[in-house]
Amino acid sequence: MPTPITITAGDVVVAAELNDTIGGQAVAAALPIDASASTWGEEIYFAIDVDFQPEATQAAVELGDLGYWPPGSAFCMFFGQTPMSTVDEIRPASPVGVIGRMTGDLEPLKAVPSGASVTIQKA
Repeated sequence: MPTPITITAGDVVVAAELNDTIGGQAVAAALPIDASASTWGEEIYFAIDVDFQPEATQAAVELGDLGYWPPGSAFCMFFGQTPMSTVDEIRPASPVGVIGRMTGDLEPLKAVPSGASVTIQKA
């Protein structure tokens, strides 16, 4: 069963859920998570103290996807184009495991600066 979560990034709050996968469950078990945001285009990412090998990784993601980037043990929030994106695809720096999805209006995330505090908690 998916785990409903709330992500607070700076002053922005978004609803999301973690998938019922090994990765989604591993992140859910580590909640709450507090971190400092890094941005890369329209992606927020940060290292988390969770280490696992995703069941599958993908080179392109959908708007609103939450990903886990194995090389940096990072939680990634995709809300638009990254520097690696093409006109038709949102592309992470390298393949990620999709572990969840954000819902609602993601546009406010574009104003979250690097260094902003981020908290992920169960909803």
